[in-house]
Amino acid sequence: MHPMLIIAVKAARRAGHIISRASLDISQLTVSTKQQSDYVTEVDRAAETAIVEVLREAYPSHAILAEESGASGPESDYQWIIDPLDGTTNFIHGFPQYAISIALAHKGILNHAVIYDTNRNELFTASKGGGAFLNDKRIRVSKRAKLAESLIGTGFPYRSFTHIDTYLAIFKELTQKTSGLRRPGAASLDLAYVAAGRLDGFWEFGLSPWDMAAGALLIAEAGGLVGDLSGESDYLATGNIIAGNPKVFSQLLQLLTPHLTAQLKA
Repeated sequence: MHPMLIIAVKAARRAGHIISRASLDISQLTVSTKQQSDYVTEVDRAAETAIVEVLREAYPSHAILAEESGASGPESDYQWIIDPLDGTTNFIHGFPQYAISIALAHKGILNHAVIYDTNRNELFTASKGGGAFLNDKRIRVSKRAKLAESLIGTGFPYRSFTHIDTYLAIFKELTQKTSGLRRPGAASLDLAYVAAGRLDGFWEFGLSPWDMAAGALLIAEAGGLVGDLSGESDYLATGNIIAGNPKVFSQLLQLLTPHLTAQLKA
């Protein structure tokens, strides 16, 4: 395992200990609302602090982009992209689908990724050119070739409802043309599940870089494809993502394209 990935795993496990301990009594949590249906707890902040401390101790010259504290650190070719608790709404309801997501980009290229599911003790890791792993076992995207046989993940709007009609139209069509749709509520884990072959594809609009970065590298290293709504590589900037095994990816892209508004295509 690459030394930088080892440090990321150390950071994820330290944050995981904080999250696991807090999950034993979620009734004691102090919950704040950032905006409609978008929550933050002292656990998010404590987990992020723990991650940042580990990373800064090891790599003080690296930049950081984290969900709760934003961009920090010196200008650097290296940037850590962190979601300390992806799926906070699930967490505060005791719904066990949330994860820690940490990625490292070098000159804008994703190099290392960790997604840690504390509930299942599942550690997803990847390094560019080195493959993707779940608890040290190599993982690959699924081999399903037909959309009709595929299980597809997504995330529905919860903060902004600008594109709700587009979502509903796509949902209606995919419901009829797939084996099923799933919306568990933690995009990083959904993407990790695509990498592991548990989902055959995924799509969502309006995500943040920390929701996608680690999962995107996992999928690429597991043999899958990740793109924006044009099938290009600008998903971290646009926040719109399509992912899947190569055959499902192309079919998802083809199905979504007619539904997209000019605003989403931009």
